[in-house]
Amino acid sequence: MFRTLTVTAMSGVLAVAVLGARRGAQQPPPASQPPPPGSQQPTDITTTITSEGGSIPRLAIPDFIAIGAEPDVVAAAKTLGQVLWDDLNFEHEFAFIPRDTYASIPRATSFADVPFNRWRELNADGLVVGTVQKTASGIRVEMRLYNSRTRQSAYGREYISTNPRLVAHTMADELHASQRALRGVARTKLTFDSDRDGERMSGTVEKRDNKEVYISDYDGENQTRVTVGRTLNIFPRWSPDGRSIAYTSYRRGGANIFISNIYQATLDEVTKGPDESWLAAWSPDGGRLCFASSREGNGNTNLFIVNRDGSGLRRLTNHPSINTSPTWSPSGTQIAFTSDRTGAPQIYVMSVDGLGQPQRITAGEGYADKPTWSPAPYNEIAYTARAGVNDIKVIDMATREVRQLTFGEGNNESAVFSPNGRHLAFTSTRTGKKQIFTIARTGKDVKQITRSGNNEHPDWSRGPQ
Repeated sequence: MFRTLTVTAMSGVLAVAVLGARRGAQQPPPASQPPPPGSQQPTDITTTITSEGGSIPRLAIPDFIAIGAEPDVVAAAKTLGQVLWDDLNFEHEFAFIPRDTYASIPRATSFADVPFNRWRELNADGLVVGTVQKTASGIRVEMRLYNSRTRQSAYGREYISTNPRLVAHTMADELHASQRALRGVARTKLTFDSDRDGERMSGTVEKRDNKEVYISDYDGENQTRVTVGRTLNIFPRWSPDGRSIAYTSYRRGGANIFISNIYQATLDEVTKGPDESWLAAWSPDGGRLCFASSREGNGNTNLFIVNRDGSGLRRLTNHPSINTSPTWSPSGTQIAFTSDRTGAPQIYVMSVDGLGQPQRITAGEGYADKPTWSPAPYNEIAYTARAGVNDIKVIDMATREVRQLTFGEGNNESAVFSPNGRHLAFTSTRTGKKQIFTIARTGKDVKQITRSGNNEHPDWSRGPQ
């Protein structure tokens, strides 16, 4: 008995069948075959892989088994094993048997001849075994997570897709959820702006490269251009549902806020006219945007809140200074922002209803800018601190304790949190040009995401795409 789910993403359609764990069954039959008479039916029961010593479980993830010799099936089998390994390793919730030791283990040709004893000799607690075969609609992938000690299937899924990477990302998120109660980020995406196309701006602006909005998988794969305006399209921000991107564009001359509905291929103009507006930030429910604007025409920049459709505009800050870079709290009741009202830019927090005085939260910083609020359960704000060069710092909003994540290797700025709060994406010049990197909230595991052109102002989608 299966439960089948269909997941639609920009990169394909994925059908998922739940195989489940079967108590007392060493090797359940493939999903396409009926169980033998008298055998126990598959259920949605999932068991958890544990280690014998109490540490995090050690997994082995060999290449998936190609059923057939078609080149695309063979390639998909390798992709599935490697991408799944990379996705699970990203969160450090499992330890892994090194892949260079796998050559010493006889390769299985099906679920029926898995050499469990040999994997146990390598101290594997869990073993991921998968098969791939071609179908009329793409590839059929069956994955099982085995307990290497008992040889029982602890978890199983079947997938039908044309996209092996999407299948691997989905597996990773589901394994993290079922085995570690963790919300993974393998199916999330990044957005950023880039000048990689080498195009010049159209119109009257001379000798200035344009920038366009791009998206990519969380790991930097599948980088895809979203805007084609031949102008400055910058500061992209994902909507909470991951269906749209708000960004600042100069396509009408001055800066204004637009929303690209990337699944519907439609464009909304949120702000219009000669007034300059920048740096839109979505409310947690996706119904409103907060942005910075110089629309009063007095040299000041203040924050405004508007409904998604452009209605209901109201001013949030009212101060003769520059107030910019808003970010909403997860509850939607507060907004953090940058202001130079006391001299150098610092980070402030205020109520979203505009009542009361903003509270300065950065102390001891000569310069602080570009705040970003973490998702729950963390209650932190990351920001850019300048002391000669720019570096990323994080302040705990409960204790006001500050920790530094980067330490002067290039300029580091514009940090944003992953949807589970365990990672950040940011811009850095540590390799020369401006590129997007990710880093764990502990300050470890820096990974470069982009390499072509200059890329900056990242944002991380809130959920699967």
